[in-house]
This record gives sequence, C-alpha cells and structure tokens, in this order.
Amino acid sequence: MPGETPFVSDLSVDAPPPPGLAQAVGVLLDLGRQARAARNVDELAFLAVNETHRLSPYRQAALWLDGPGVRSLSGVLQPEANAPYLLWLNRLCTELARGPAGTRQVTATDVDAQHEGDWDSWLPSQALWLPWPAGENPSLQPAGGLLLARDLGWSDAEIALLEEWLSVWQHARQARCLPRRAGWAAWRLLLSGAGDAVVTRSWWPRPWLRWTALAAALLLVPVRLTVLAPGELVPSHPAIIRAPLEGVIETFLVQPNQAVRRNQPLFSFDEALIRSRLAVASESLATAEAELRQTTQQALGDARAKSQLGGLVGAIEEKRASVDYLREQVQRARVLSPADGMALFDDPSEWIGRPVAIGERVMRIVEPGAIEVEAWLPLGDAIPLEPGALVKLYLAASPLSPVQAQVRYMAHDAVARPDGSYAYRVRATLSAATAHRVGLKGTAKLEGGWVPLVYWALRRPLATVRMTLLW
Repeated sequence: MPGETPFVSDLSVDAPPPPGLAQAVGVLLDLGRQARAARNVDELAFLAVNETHRLSPYRQAALWLDGPGVRSLSGVLQPEANAPYLLWLNRLCTELARGPAGTRQVTATDVDAQHEGDWDSWLPSQALWLPWPAGENPSLQPAGGLLLARDLGWSDAEIALLEEWLSVWQHARQARCLPRRAGWAAWRLLLSGAGDAVVTRSWWPRPWLRWTALAAALLLVPVRLTVLAPGELVPSHPAIIRAPLEGVIETFLVQPNQAVRRNQPLFSFDEALIRSRLAVASESLATAEAELRQTTQQALGDARAKSQLGGLVGAIEEKRASVDYLREQVQRARVLSPADGMALFDDPSEWIGRPVAIGERVMRIVEPGAIEVEAWLPLGDAIPLEPGALVKLYLAASPLSPVQAQVRYMAHDAVARPDGSYAYRVRATLSAATAHRVGLKGTAKLEGGWVPLVYWALRRPLATVRMTLLW
C-alpha cells in the first residue's frame, strides 16, 4: 500500500557502471562460472537478483515467472506470498510481460494508472525489464523476466552486458531444470522441487527413455501362455484284452500290429491243468450220480437210506457246478477279439510260458484311424486348459511336421509317473487324420489363454522364487 516501506534491502547507492570493459567482461565470466556451479534453481534465482548487482548496480531486483509469479527478491531469502509489495509487483510484472517484447527501460509513466500511483511507494524512478519468451512447451517452460530498479537509467553498454548475462543464466537454469542424464541424481533433483513448474523436459528425445518405453510396450504385448509336456500318440477308444483266468499263456495266434476281425482267436492258455481238473470233477460227478441212484433204490424199503437222499442231491449239484465252471474255463482259455481292429502288444515270446493273473492286460485292439494325443502335464506347468485348447505334438521321428489336436479333457488328479514325478493326464483329439502310427512319442506344446509377455517370461522364475522363499 502507498506509504508502506517495501520489504527490500538496498544493495548500494546508485553508482557509476564498471570503469572498464575488461572489468565488466571479467565480472560476466565470473557470474557465468557461478551459474554453472549452482546446484539448483534456487541458487540460480539468488544469483539473478543479488549477484547481477556486480555487473550493473541497482537498488531492487525481482525474478518473475509466468504462473508462479515473483520467485525471488533481492536481499530476501523467502518472499512473503501475501505481502502487499509482492502482490503489487506481481501485477506490475504481468503487465510488463504483456507489453512489447524485448528489453526496455520502464518508468511510472509507462505503466497502467493503477500501478503508476503506487510506483513511488514501492520502486525507484527507473526500472529495467529483461524478459525471456516461453519454451516449446509453455506449461513446462513458462515465460519470465528480471526486473531491476534504481534512480538512474541504464546505458546501452550496461543493457548489452545484462542481456548477455541473462542468456548465460537462462542456459544454466535450463540445465538445472532439465537434467540431460538419467539416474538417481537427476531424479533427486526433480523430486526435491529444485525448479519451478518447469522441472522436466520432453521425455521422448532421451534415448534411454525411448528404449525403456519400447521395452515396456514389448513386455505388455499379449501372447499365448504355452507350456511343454511329454506326449505321444495313443488309441482313442481301445478295446483292452485282459487275462480272463489265472494260468500260463501257451500260444499267440496273431502277431503284433496285425489286423484282426471280430471273434478271431488271439491267444490261448495252457489247457492241460484245466482239463485235468475238469476230468477229475466229471468223474466225481458221475460217482455222486451213481451213488444217488443206488440210494434211491434202497430208499423204497429202507427209511435210513431215504433220509440220505437230500445230502446226495446237494453234493451232486455242487459237483455239477464245479464241472460247468471248469468247462467254461476251457472255453475261456482261448481268447477271441471283441471287435475289428489292430492288435497292439509286445513281443509274443515274452508272454509264452509266462504266468499271468486274472485281469492282467495282455493287448489292445485299436480301431484304425482312432488316434489321439496324450500328454502328461507336470505340476509346475498346470495352466488352465479349456476344452478345445490347441495342442501341437512335435514327434521325435518328425519334428518339422507337428500333429495338431484340441484338448478333450484334463484330469483333475495328478498320477504318479514311472520316473517318480506326478503329472496331469491330458487327452486331445486330432484335428485331422495323420499317417503317424500309435506309440510315437515327442513333446507336446499346449496353449492356454492370452497373457502379457512379461508374465509368460517370468512365470516359472516367480514360481520358483515363491516356492524357495515360501512367499
């Protein structure tokens, strides 16, 4: 307000400019050195409003930015935001910034009437406005200006030195506000608030940021979640031939991979033991029947013989059941094919003379062309697989021609494998007929849903870390 004493300190009484050009250039070089050595923009702002006095004496100085307003005052460490002098100075600098471009000397008669009335209360009679334009991005590089005030005007030589100093100062300030290198020092500078609204530059011209953005974009590219598992071609609906009785296989009537027809004999058991048992049982039955006939004749006149008829009839029925069972065993000793197909089993010489138990698998009857893929998914690779998910089987015998199939089902329970590991059984139906035979093994590639590339790459390492750290 008029009549109040502004909160500023006079740096010196108006004095003549530096006596010689050499001295002025020396001062300019020293100021440039101090600007380059400044650690942040706060020190640069202090240099602008205080050390500029060495180049051209003045009584008061103010650094103003478009947006933040007056940033620094001469002789003051921290300007009071709501002080009347600061509010008036903000309005004055805003008016000067909207005026003609370029450096110019200003007096009370050159400003608006509302500012002219308070000029004598806040500033000396003469002022010099040194502006700079906004950068390419005004929100990051706002316009601003340096206001100097004293009782005497400025010569052209002084103005030229001040403009050169302001150019050097702007370059140093840009270097502090826009760090060229990435690293902790640069981020610490940004986070410390060492700057105005302009604390960063356009990020795209920085190579490391471009590569970082490109790498982040690549890591977010969606890819199919795929896992590998051992697989093979197996019959889809085989007829399993198991041993119908306990005994020794005598002979095979077919060869491995031979085509067979329904009710065709496949193999037979050694019938000697069974037929001997049948002969014994038949003789025992005949003896029991003869005894029954004799007892029946005696029962006509002997009450005691009549009472024995019930026991003899029961014994005959028991022996007759034993005979029927052994006759059925003789019939079952020759195993017939239940359907048309191909007989799949090991070398017959490994079976002949070998005792087998009831229910032991001997061979399979496979319908030609009824083939599917069987894969064993390890516990660590048990990704969600919906019915119809794509499966590619790369056979060891033909790695360049994968067999494609769609998942038919995935078992809910893991089963033990011959190597001691546990895995989930996966069955997949072939997409098209294949010329490959049953039993060929290879590696199955199973495709799940879409996931980011970074998850696809780090899924197994993260799982290993979690199991190791129990996290």
